[in-house]
Amino acid sequence: MKKRHPATNAVRIQTSKTEQMEHSTPMFLTSSFTYHSAEEMAAAFSDDNLDINIYSRFSNPTVDEFIEKVATLECAEAGVATGTGMAAVFATFMSFLQAGDHILSASAVFGSTHTLLIKYLPKWGIETSYFDMRKPETVEACIRPNTKMLYVETPSNPGLDIIDIAYLAEICKAKNILLVVDNCFATPALQQPILLGADLVVHSATKFMDGQGRVLGGVVVGKKELIHEMYLFIRNSGPSLSPFNAWVLSKSLETLHIRMEKHSEQALTLAKRLDGYKGVSWVKYPFLPSHPHFSIAQKQMSLGGGILTFELSGGISSGRNFLNALQMISMTNNLGDSRTIASHPASTTHSKLSEEERASVGISAGLIRLSVGLEHVEDIWEDIAQALDTCS
Repeated sequence: MKKRHPATNAVRIQTSKTEQMEHSTPMFLTSSFTYHSAEEMAAAFSDDNLDINIYSRFSNPTVDEFIEKVATLECAEAGVATGTGMAAVFATFMSFLQAGDHILSASAVFGSTHTLLIKYLPKWGIETSYFDMRKPETVEACIRPNTKMLYVETPSNPGLDIIDIAYLAEICKAKNILLVVDNCFATPALQQPILLGADLVVHSATKFMDGQGRVLGGVVVGKKELIHEMYLFIRNSGPSLSPFNAWVLSKSLETLHIRMEKHSEQALTLAKRLDGYKGVSWVKYPFLPSHPHFSIAQKQMSLGGGILTFELSGGISSGRNFLNALQMISMTNNLGDSRTIASHPASTTHSKLSEEERASVGISAGLIRLSVGLEHVEDIWEDIAQALDTCS
């Protein structure tokens, strides 16, 4: 059979059917599974029979289907799923790092990831240092003899910095270091880090994969031998994805490609209109030629994604005033929703950092992060424009 497009696989992969032969994926809401005989039950606990369902903390047909879809979309060999995106990040660290190891991370990472790196990993004797994504030429010099992992988000949250994954992969391969890429903003619909040389790809499925702000979930995909180590950690520590959330996410993947195309189309339209608008100092979007890493984005992403940022000239007060002036766009902590969401990191998620610390990760005083939804683009623009006119 001819190899199918990933968008087709997202719709057509269905790992389990009951005797009813349902057309839509069923939900297996069960904590455990039964056996036909004592011999079959004994075999289930053998290392040679990992495909037999035992307990939903270990595996579940609904969860397995979600994992298989993501792994297929990411061109990965296997995957594991977790209850949240941060559980996926933490499980990745715990599965491969031990006392005395060093992780090199991009400085521009999600706030909770930063907290894990500087507050919790040191409790287990794991060291962390950072490099500036805007200076990729410094990466190799930051690697230590005990460096075991290089971790990046690209595009990064919230600064939308982009780094050449293939360049990092070449360095990591030469140094025998695991390259872990958070692909949450792009999703496999727009970017496939495995094909560029990444060893593991991490997602908060809560974001664009769900796409409607309904459930939490996380997933990691990569090579079978690496994923097996993660499976053992998750099986024993318990941050498993619930079958219900897996079913929701699995169904959501059926529309991922078409949603990401629309998110990207509308985000680019809005970015172009914001560029040069009164009170806006600058606009940052991966597929705007003014983005400092535009050529890299064009090389490794098929479209620019649904997130854009822009700077208001009035600083922190203008950011708050802009949010207060919005009439339709939501103010919430999520992103990747069908509904457009605006946030002001300097006065919320990153308010406890100093101005210098915020600047080091690309967060300026007037920075607005916009997660562009699926409302009609003219309605989104009307709300943005009236808010800008109100606070300018």
